Amino acid sequence: MPSATAFADHLRVIWLTPAMDALFNGPASERRRFLDRLVLAIDAEHASRVSALERSLRSRNRLLEEARPDPHWLDAVEHETAELAVAVAALRTETVGRLRAVLQVRRDQASLFPAADIALDGWMERLIPHHPAVEVEDRYRALLRDNRARDAAAGRTLEGPHLADLAVIHAGKGIPAADASTGEQKALLIGLVLAHAGLLTEMSGFAPVLLLDEVVAHLDPARRAALYAELEGLGAQVWITGADPTAFAEIERRAEFFVVSPGAIASR
Repeated sequence: MPSATAFADHLRVIWLTPAMDALFNGPASERRRFLDRLVLAIDAEHASRVSALERSLRSRNRLLEEARPDPHWLDAVEHETAELAVAVAALRTETVGRLRAVLQVRRDQASLFPAADIALDGWMERLIPHHPAVEVEDRYRALLRDNRARDAAAGRTLEGPHLADLAVIHAGKGIPAADASTGEQKALLIGLVLAHAGLLTEMSGFAPVLLLDEVVAHLDPARRAALYAELEGLGAQVWITGADPTAFAEIERRAEFFVVSPGAIASR
């Protein structure tokens, strides 16, 4: 992890793949993972905190499986769980707040990639901006203690940031992203990634590397041209993959092309 953290001081990477097209219709866990990747690009320690929180929750669940769990061990585990939970939720909340501001600017610019209104759906995430972290930790510890019997019966912890969801609204239409058309969802997702790339550039002083897999394949010509223009405006190194060479005809003279075949990569 130290080497990965040091590496992040010099390079930030954002990616978009076809598997992410179902993000808005999929389970909340997929949106949390997506958000955590956005947060990780801002703070390289975030992944270790999320992993530590998951381990702490598993430890608590194992203790609750015992017929008579040691209350002192439970207190200790819940103390750690609350600290980690608030740290994870706080950085997620901060990132969403920063990203919302960038998305508002994009909305004012009337981009062909519709702006999203985003928010974290979770009681802890709603408290954090208005209460000291220590107070939120104490509330969560009390909640964990009071819910031990319920969580033991369920076999899992039923409250906390490990269950939070990223709510995404199509700002122009005022509808949940999940209710938008397939094309609109793709455009919303691209808009989110572009906004995040812009945020990273503003915060760190250097543009991230973007890895875009089969992103242009299903875009109409206008949105394809708009995407190329926005990517050039970022000043970032961008790798775009695609099976149809004609999709890249517009940037034929402005980009390097490589042909990938089994076991070989050749410049075109």
